[in-house]
Amino acid sequence: MEREEFLEVYRHSMAHVLAKAVIELYGPETQYAIGPQIEDGAYYDFALPEGKSIGENDYKTIEDKMREIVKRREDWRREEITKEQGMELFKDQKFKIELIQDLPEDEVITIYYTGEDYVDLCRGPHVSNSQELMNVSYKIHASSMAYWRGDEKRDRLTRVYFYAFPSKDELKKHIQMINEARERDHKKIGPQQDLFMFDESAPGMPYWLPRGWAMYQALMTYSRAIQYKHGYQEISAPLINNKKLWMVSGHWAHYINNMFMVPGVSGFMAADTDISGILENPDDEESKAIMAKLEKGSVLYNRENIDTMAAKPMNCPNAMMAYKRTKHSYKELPLRYSEYDVLHRKEKSGQMNGLFRVQEFRQDDDHTFVMESQIKDEIADIIAIADEIYSTFGVTYRAELSTRPDDFMGEIEVWDRAEAGLKEILDEKYGEGGYEINEGDGAFYGPKIDLQIKDALGREWQCGTIQLDFQLPHNFGLTYVTPEGNEEMPVVIHRAIYGSLERFIGIIIENFKGNFPFWLSPYQVAIVPIRESHNEYAKKVEEVLINNGIRVEADYADKNMRNKIKEFKVYKDPYILVLGDNEAENNMVSLNIRGSNKQVQNVPLDDFVKMCRKMNEEHTLELLSSLED
Repeated sequence: MEREEFLEVYRHSMAHVLAKAVIELYGPETQYAIGPQIEDGAYYDFALPEGKSIGENDYKTIEDKMREIVKRREDWRREEITKEQGMELFKDQKFKIELIQDLPEDEVITIYYTGEDYVDLCRGPHVSNSQELMNVSYKIHASSMAYWRGDEKRDRLTRVYFYAFPSKDELKKHIQMINEARERDHKKIGPQQDLFMFDESAPGMPYWLPRGWAMYQALMTYSRAIQYKHGYQEISAPLINNKKLWMVSGHWAHYINNMFMVPGVSGFMAADTDISGILENPDDEESKAIMAKLEKGSVLYNRENIDTMAAKPMNCPNAMMAYKRTKHSYKELPLRYSEYDVLHRKEKSGQMNGLFRVQEFRQDDDHTFVMESQIKDEIADIIAIADEIYSTFGVTYRAELSTRPDDFMGEIEVWDRAEAGLKEILDEKYGEGGYEINEGDGAFYGPKIDLQIKDALGREWQCGTIQLDFQLPHNFGLTYVTPEGNEEMPVVIHRAIYGSLERFIGIIIENFKGNFPFWLSPYQVAIVPIRESHNEYAKKVEEVLINNGIRVEADYADKNMRNKIKEFKVYKDPYILVLGDNEAENNMVSLNIRGSNKQVQNVPLDDFVKMCRKMNEEHTLELLSSLED
């Protein structure tokens, strides 16, 4: 048995042990829902009897009960039953009944007994006897609220998570990694360093504070500089568009549930007019939504001016419109339109997670219009950009090819041609088998290459994406003139390297644990004059640094020097300059280097400036202590 298959069977089996333990501890009236295996263990969802709950103080009790169950060495028995038998067997378990009801009439239903007193609806596979689980090391680590089937309008359940590994050593190492990840949590470090904040008035939409916005701008400046070298042109487009645009692109049919809707307004009528007769279809959902938002006493829309607008969740339709504004020749291609506009995507409240899952963000987006003959070279150039950017952050990555989804647009023949082309590119770059294939995970308009970066803890994050699109050019009627004077349809390559800048910043906060490279640090140098008499020289140093494009903060208050240094260290500025008589007399600076207990003294100011400029220009990962480093 392969390791992944082994882990899946054992973790899934332990989920049944967890469910049995909870039922024995909390009573047979406990409703048990689902318990899937996940990356590092499993979880199970329960509706507990009224007045009962599971918290941290209960974890050990449940673990002990699980251990007791495993030691019983009970047989696990698989049975196939009919839908009717399942309805009778689980008649007191409403979640199981609902799952069974949703199955086709001819579905083969399988159940698993653990001993004779616990049975679960499950496809399996599982162990044959509990003694096979004797050496599995596990630990309950969390309990939380979850909605049945992820629907906020359904039952609130208690979800219990546990880690599970084949040995105590593996479990211990995993817990150490999790603890380290908690120390790196961007939701903790971000507020500590005053980078960003969230407020309930705008769920999932970060406020970027001065320090965080400086870092955000550094990322965009770096991206823009690289793209400029590769022939990209930047555009900006409206953030809100009429639904007609989204209907043409296909997003209205495929993405409407993730879009923020805005009624379009131009022209009004009396507030006391009955609006129901104004709408063409007063009973449809869109009309009901408009009526619900209108309060008596507010102005109402004229019928012909009621229209639906949507905040854009992606930039591609706008790029299509920018291309469509004029005729194009083959000589202009590839034509690369980069864009950093704000995007909005509606998420369920339970899905939002710091900067990793937000409702407002920017991407280092690009839409490149090419001839089919240019696809291979263009994607090779995009991968070269990804190589350069990811190496700057000291991270590695791997590629994944995602193929045609069930809700695809267009012709299968076109999809097959596109997928074959991407496979050829990946084979040449990474070698045959040097990448993974995710069947059915492509965008609705074309296959894609996703780039998964690996951070300092070995965790993988999907950031970059390269998507091949034959559909949107067709939907928007895009053409270019060939050398023979004919009109042909271009192919569009959708591309991002950071992906969401918000998500990327969350990743690098955790990757660097808040100790950012010099070029990326919100403030790169902090200045601490020892006494007020040194303020004049300190201000001179500050001016010199600013004039050389170096981000500086200084504390000129009349307070203890050590307290100033301590306050700046919270923000993890790369260098703290301590300036006194010697420095002022000799045009020098003394450096406290982040992460080092030593102080580098008597550094000529000009040399320090050159060193800072070098780190900014070369985007170095490590901090320098001299020009010779």
